[in-house]
Amino acid sequence: MAVTRHQLTAFLDELLRPADINDFCPNGLQVEGSHDINKIITGVTASQALIDEAVRLNADAILVHHGYFWKGEDPALTGMKGKRIRTLIKNDINLLAYHLPIDVHPQYGNNAQLGDIMGLTDLAPLSGVKPNGIIFTGRTTHAMSGEVFRQQLESALGRNVLQEGHPPKDINTVAWCTGGGQGYIEQAIAAGVDAFVTGEVSEQTVHAARELGIHFYAAGHHATERYGVKAVGEWLASELEVNVEFIDIDNPA
Repeated sequence: MAVTRHQLTAFLDELLRPADINDFCPNGLQVEGSHDINKIITGVTASQALIDEAVRLNADAILVHHGYFWKGEDPALTGMKGKRIRTLIKNDINLLAYHLPIDVHPQYGNNAQLGDIMGLTDLAPLSGVKPNGIIFTGRTTHAMSGEVFRQQLESALGRNVLQEGHPPKDINTVAWCTGGGQGYIEQAIAAGVDAFVTGEVSEQTVHAARELGIHFYAAGHHATERYGVKAVGEWLASELEVNVEFIDIDNPA
């Protein structure tokens, strides 16, 4: 079943409510393609590899978490970005991107989905941190050591996980922010949780974890953000009865 470009954008805007969030990039339709959409490819980042897969699969639209036109980015359509956008336009493919709206959605967002992947319970946004949902909290099903939690996280994500800050306490409560959320470690510590999970690590994050007594895990930017856009695509497929396929372009970062 085909949908129009306008219908697809309207459905996504209603679900993700981008107008409610002050973001670092435009959310919604970024590159205009065909009017009618029969096949949608979803993926984490609008890389050339993902676009080439969309071309190969005769897709009419791509939906991603990481699109283009970030604040501070050179606006010139040259080099790598120029090639990507030329490929989209030449093949009449729409590009839709939603950044923070896909992070924070209470059901289909990256944080909510990662909480499910980690097998946690009592999932909820951490109150007082904006935008609401940028940090989630939850509970483990039983107390476990930091090492056991790391092993479970590695098994769930299928990749090695950096573990730092090795306090003697077991883990019962967890806070997390997918992607490049390491800067939120102090909010997690202030919330009194036992562990904090994110995608990336900075030099100062390690010291904070060691000195402030929290289990810290950097599980990969890409690895922690595979699940939101996939879930949104599955929702689109069920609501609009359109053909949607998730393509995971591997990225070790």
